[in-house]
Amino acid sequence: MTQAETMPQAETMPRTVTVGLDGTRESRAAAEWAAREAQLLGLPLKLVQVWEPAPAPMAQAPLLGAETRQHWTERIPRETSEGLRLRHRGLDVTTEQLSGRPAEVLTDVARDAELLVLGSRGLGGIGGFVVGSVGLAVVAHAERPVVLVRAGEQAADEHETDPAGIPSAATPFRPVVLGLDIENPDEELIAFAFAAAVRRATSLRVVHGWNPPPYYAYGLSVDLELHGELSRRETAVLTEVLAPWREKFPDVEVGEESSYGSPGHHLVDASREASLVVVGRRIRRSPFGAHIGSVAHTVLHHSTAPVAVVPHP
Repeated sequence: MTQAETMPQAETMPRTVTVGLDGTRESRAAAEWAAREAQLLGLPLKLVQVWEPAPAPMAQAPLLGAETRQHWTERIPRETSEGLRLRHRGLDVTTEQLSGRPAEVLTDVARDAELLVLGSRGLGGIGGFVVGSVGLAVVAHAERPVVLVRAGEQAADEHETDPAGIPSAATPFRPVVLGLDIENPDEELIAFAFAAAVRRATSLRVVHGWNPPPYYAYGLSVDLELHGELSRRETAVLTEVLAPWREKFPDVEVGEESSYGSPGHHLVDASREASLVVVGRRIRRSPFGAHIGSVAHTVLHHSTAPVAVVPHP
């Protein structure tokens, strides 16, 4: 027997659902969402707090002294984790305090996470997110799925109303909505959306928006026959793309929507009746930096449901 055969095999650590925590209202909402998702996935929850060192002169100011630092690095994670354990029985919750630039640190910790969850500052001008620079930077660079949760998000918001019209977490989940580019459909993105629907025992609503090629655009408004032909083609391709996934997930009810117009706007509309919106982000490594993409950017800023951004090649 060789030495390698006698050595104990290292156990593979399970991925975690990781959430960025800073004590704000939006990060607390993100932590609650992450706890619920961790229980659906059967995974541990990790709370990560990033302390960005202040420049030396500012660090000596009373409001940024040792007492404030101790409050942020000890009390907030401790109280948050204790509360989550009380509200989510059986959930394995750990905390980690790290130092550095928040966007860079959170992008780094995402590598070992099943998904990373971040908070967003409430509702923006058209009923959507106000996504800060840290959230946008992490979404643009992380190579694992990132979920944005708005401040004030409640479990009941993701469920159908009860017979009396009252929001309730005891009712079935609203559908999961997937934004799909049928020209470049990615398997990781589609699989993520189907798995999210399975965990929630709900349906999957696949939304595809299309616009005519530039050389068709000028005549489309008056050529109804051409419009119909393009619409039928887009719908047929969408059905073809989803056919093998319907077979793989026969218990998931799938609704297909192929509509003329901006994909981002169609997804924002669909988010009002969704438990989760799933969009993709193509990973681009270039000297000009990473990009989110116009569809994901629109959805991140205006969706009224949590948004999962799934990076893919």
